[in-house]
Amino acid sequence: MRLWGITMIQIFLLQLFLFLSLLFGIITPAFAGEPQDQLRQTTDKVLTILSDPALKPKEKVKERRELILKAVDERFDWEEMARRSLARHWAQRTPEEKQEFTHLFKELLERVYMDKVEGYSWNKISYEGEHIDGDYAAVKVKVFTAKDQTIQVEYRTRKKGNQWFVYDFIVEGVGLVNNYRTQFNEIILKSSYQELVKRLKTKSTQN
Repeated sequence: MRLWGITMIQIFLLQLFLFLSLLFGIITPAFAGEPQDQLRQTTDKVLTILSDPALKPKEKVKERRELILKAVDERFDWEEMARRSLARHWAQRTPEEKQEFTHLFKELLERVYMDKVEGYSWNKISYEGEHIDGDYAAVKVKVFTAKDQTIQVEYRTRKKGNQWFVYDFIVEGVGLVNNYRTQFNEIILKSSYQELVKRLKTKSTQN
């Protein structure tokens, strides 16, 4: 997969967490632990925004998306995701470079996928359970599409304090972090870290 290429799997990866396509019903098991409950809290916030009549007009698109991203930021560990995506190259970076890369990585995901999000709809989302191992947990979700297809999603979360934050998600066996780790590593090895940053910056300035 190319860094700037958009495939159906790539679209699913960000969509299924950032917005969870909460235009339809959600099914949650009767007994759910902290990670799953907190994910649901975030999706409830997103649902409220998506269903707000005042935010539906075209002139409200920017405001609506900003509100959604703000809600998602409360549950999404961008720095951890950026660190894992950069892998061994992260340790070589200065604090300033790490901060810059995290910002550019977040921008990349937002810009590549944002315009795709509202064009998809699902019939319902079913939370299938969770597995907790210390400060790490995996939450499994099944998405039922409007075409009667099912998509298996697994959110990887890490606990900080009393909150669980998503640092990766796997869709039908394809992980977002692993996908970008491969691409970033290839660019760095063939050229340099500076070249990767240059490409990210160029992408962020494109309309």
